[in-house]
Amino acid sequence: MISGVRADVAIKLYGDDLDTLAELAETVEGIVASVPGAADVQSEQVTGLPILSIHPDRDALARFGLDVGDVQHVSGIALGGEVAGRFFEGDRRFDIVVRFPEYLRTDVAAIERLPVPLPESRRSANGPMFVPLSELARVEIAPGPNQISRENGKRKLTVTANVRNRDLGSFITDLQSRMAEEAELPPGYWVEYGGTWEQLVSASQRLTIVVPVALLTIFGLLLMLFGSFRDAGIVFTGVPLALTGGVAALAMRDLPLSISAGVGFIALSGIAVLNGVVMLSFIRQKREDGATLNDAIFDGALQRLRPVLMTALVASLGFVPMALNIGLGSEVQRPLATVVIGGIISATLLTLLVLPALYRIIHAGDQRPVTTGHEAVPAPAE
Repeated sequence: MISGVRADVAIKLYGDDLDTLAELAETVEGIVASVPGAADVQSEQVTGLPILSIHPDRDALARFGLDVGDVQHVSGIALGGEVAGRFFEGDRRFDIVVRFPEYLRTDVAAIERLPVPLPESRRSANGPMFVPLSELARVEIAPGPNQISRENGKRKLTVTANVRNRDLGSFITDLQSRMAEEAELPPGYWVEYGGTWEQLVSASQRLTIVVPVALLTIFGLLLMLFGSFRDAGIVFTGVPLALTGGVAALAMRDLPLSISAGVGFIALSGIAVLNGVVMLSFIRQKREDGATLNDAIFDGALQRLRPVLMTALVASLGFVPMALNIGLGSEVQRPLATVVIGGIISATLLTLLVLPALYRIIHAGDQRPVTTGHEAVPAPAE
């Protein structure tokens, strides 16, 4: 929005000539409109403003011994005005400006009758001292540039479009392939893509760093908590199954994998691990109290059912209003909430069913109680 683009996709055309850019923009606008999912396609309006133009006739100026500066001086006084003196009123000063009145400044015939003084060398005793502007230049009111935008040292024209019923990434891929096939750019002209797409690329690059850092941080905290790679890995298995549930929820609601959904996956990873910590901590505590492996797992799965469900319900129900939002900001809230709710459902099933079984498989060879620095009660013989 700071750059003036308020659309999902902005195709920026760079070059020197405005007329050439306008022709290219018309071609690009047709290409963008033909891509499935394109909506609200329009190009920046750069022409159509009525402009008074005075085109000097250099041959006529030479015949009268004048130059372009003489024409500019006379027309500048008539149209723009020139300070002819000052009016004093007390301690205030006002410039006295001489120029045509408003109704004459838009009258081409009156401007053509402007008298341009001849140089002293061309004046005769009984000859004219002035020549009308129409004899020296062509005066017309014609459409001209409405605005001239510049960026990166070049003139710029922007074609914008919004994307409907498909994700932005695939839309840009199709658009770029069609632009390469159908758009012929003259030498010195080039195209760049901006708008929300530009932010998508930047955010995607950040996520490639943030997501691995977040997952490594979570695993490091689990390792610090349990002091065991095996137990930390067991709890960490909740992350991939939670991500699977989030992806399935997006597919069921036909929502694209957007940046907000990526942020939702990061939040989901923490929630999924939390339920695993609740379950595994209780199982380890039972083993430290002297319970056998099977008894600790069985009691842990039963007694931690309510806390796990409570944690999952609180987290998921809190995102329901966001998932059902259709108002302002829903394009950001719905993917994030959908990912969290779908991931919590799958992660809860993992915590209640898969995690105890996985703990039993990994610790099958260790039937003794867990010790934590003090003498543990020996497990009864099976």
